[in-house]
Amino acid sequence: MSQVVGRDDLLLVTLDTLRFDVAAELAEAGRLPNLAAHLPGGRWEERHAPGSFTYASHQAMFAGFLPTPAAPGPHPRLFAARFEGSESTADRTYVFDAPDLVSGLADAGYRTVCIGGVGFFNKRGALGSVLPGMFQESHWEPEFGVASPTSFEAQVARAERVIAELPAGRRLFLFVNVPSLHQPNWFHLPGATREAGDSRATHAAALEYVDRHIGRLFAAASSRRRCFTIVCSDHGTAYGDDGWTGHRLGHESVWTVPYAHFFLEPGAH
Repeated sequence: MSQVVGRDDLLLVTLDTLRFDVAAELAEAGRLPNLAAHLPGGRWEERHAPGSFTYASHQAMFAGFLPTPAAPGPHPRLFAARFEGSESTADRTYVFDAPDLVSGLADAGYRTVCIGGVGFFNKRGALGSVLPGMFQESHWEPEFGVASPTSFEAQVARAERVIAELPAGRRLFLFVNVPSLHQPNWFHLPGATREAGDSRATHAAALEYVDRHIGRLFAAASSRRRCFTIVCSDHGTAYGDDGWTGHRLGHESVWTVPYAHFFLEPGAH
């Protein structure tokens, strides 16, 4: 990663609230053709989230603490702030001196852009401005939010515009927080109703919706040069598992998340 930064564009996509088990099942069943085409071996990697809800997890990820492999470590990190005694900083780690990765990449000459989704990115109040405020440029519209059945399509269209307007020589760090998996997601499953509410099945349908449109995002992100891409969940959510519902709690359905990183070569989709 110490060689990638400064050479390639960077894309971080968080599929907010996506459970590992649902993601793995859909990939194995061939229901995620666009994502699976880029997953190493066509499979998600099982990892542990750095937080149990959006704000905590993204604060950690923007500090370089991406989801951790679900096996004993230590595990070398891709990105790390410089500090003595770090057991997860390796020779290949990109080390930055800023307080967060976003600022560190800006210092390295990247244009940093956030396309928000869930409420922690909506800039409608002080709390919703913290995470997008790390970026040089941030975007959020109601059409990007959790209540919009076409949220990801709208986000992709904005990403396409942002990338098209960027000078060719400027490196880009693009972050997209995808809200489609977050509740409410019942409207992504044909025949589901508001009264019946969200379920594991509607969660899966939301991921299929994202898969149908993510090829456009990948194509835009790799339209200028090779793009190093991370796609992961920030945390999962419970749908009655062992009596638990929701997230910001310590259940396996919340802590276990899908993760992948890969290069998008120019012209990828």
